[in-house]
Amino acid sequence: MTDLYDRHRAVMPEWLALYYHQPIELTHGEGRHVWGADGRKYLDFFGGILTTMTAHALPEVTKAVSEQASRIIHSSTLYLNRPMVELAERVAALSGIPDARVFFTTSGTEANDAALLLATAHRRSNQILAMRNSYHGRSFSSVGITGNQSWSPTSLSPLQTLYVHGGVRGRGPYAGLSDAEFTAACVADLRDMLGQARGGVAALIAEPIQGVGGFTSPPDGLYAAFREVLAEHGILWITDEVQTGWGRTGEHFWGWQAHARSGPPDILTFAKGIGNGMSIGGVVARAEVMNSLDANSISTFGGSPVTMAAGLANLTYLLEHDLQGNARRVGGLLIERLRAICAQLPVVREVRGRGLMIGIELVEPGTDEPNQPAAAAVLEAAREGGLLIGKGGGHSTSVLRVAPPLSLTVAEAEEGAAILERALRSA
Repeated sequence: MTDLYDRHRAVMPEWLALYYHQPIELTHGEGRHVWGADGRKYLDFFGGILTTMTAHALPEVTKAVSEQASRIIHSSTLYLNRPMVELAERVAALSGIPDARVFFTTSGTEANDAALLLATAHRRSNQILAMRNSYHGRSFSSVGITGNQSWSPTSLSPLQTLYVHGGVRGRGPYAGLSDAEFTAACVADLRDMLGQARGGVAALIAEPIQGVGGFTSPPDGLYAAFREVLAEHGILWITDEVQTGWGRTGEHFWGWQAHARSGPPDILTFAKGIGNGMSIGGVVARAEVMNSLDANSISTFGGSPVTMAAGLANLTYLLEHDLQGNARRVGGLLIERLRAICAQLPVVREVRGRGLMIGIELVEPGTDEPNQPAAAAVLEAAREGGLLIGKGGGHSTSVLRVAPPLSLTVAEAEEGAAILERALRSA
């Protein structure tokens, strides 16, 4: 592995992050487990950053990929593509957006980039409202709306971005308020922000649960309250469902449905889990918005026959096996188990999340100060114990991110919780 690590460092950028002091090469997986090049087996509680949504080596998906690849691998969007149309029909119907149109991309970054293009073109404005602590991708435009210093390497942007309060419930100036007071304060902040914006703002983009930001979220209904204000000005609502979509939260199929009182979003972006590891992203928008571009556009790789076949098979499996319900049941058990474990650990400030999207925030004992060394130590100790997890969290990386495939069993949840308990106690 040292040889491969040395080769990696010789040809890859220094800013391309690797987990662990001794990075591991994953060679294969099955179900909720993966194996390293050294033959060691790991329980996977991160799924390639919430991407292996159903299971590793899911037979239905691998069969669909193989069969499609044996027919035709690539054609581009210049030709009719049956798998793309079929997946678009299903996604449009599931989105909750009326008269929906779907455009496929190859990643969540590209999906958010396309959503920003649609919103700014439709509204004839380059002003975007984004949430503090947010993350929306690594392209030039999506970095420009990322409210997280750790993931925003430049202040240059084609957009004028205004940041709004509300994405983080437990920290910041409104943390001590009740849920109703918190929502009211954030709405007042939004109104004040709009009073400072010149001309018409194009859109608000928000993750229902902030992923890289440490699985933080506002009280249910906040974005519904925001939408009422946005509607007064004709401002679009973009919901970034790259990490929250497809039932991962258990309670809802999409994260925006926890904020549905004022209706569905104008634009929805998705990626990660739908491909179960294949490169799929996309944008759903009502026809009026999607069709507002007045220039030609195609996609060379978005909507590839092979990735669309994988997405169709994966979505079918997810729905037929009620993996959203499994995320709700097993995720509920896991989060309660982790809360019980962490209740007596001074290093843990909070265990939060929904379904199989769980964050464990670590602090310096007796304070609210983020504890990055502890997070790094727990990540290493969990790996040594046979468990892979992630980390993230605002301007620090002091939140452990737990997001297993949605087919996780109760026994695997208990096993992972036990490994995490040992790792946390060693921090």
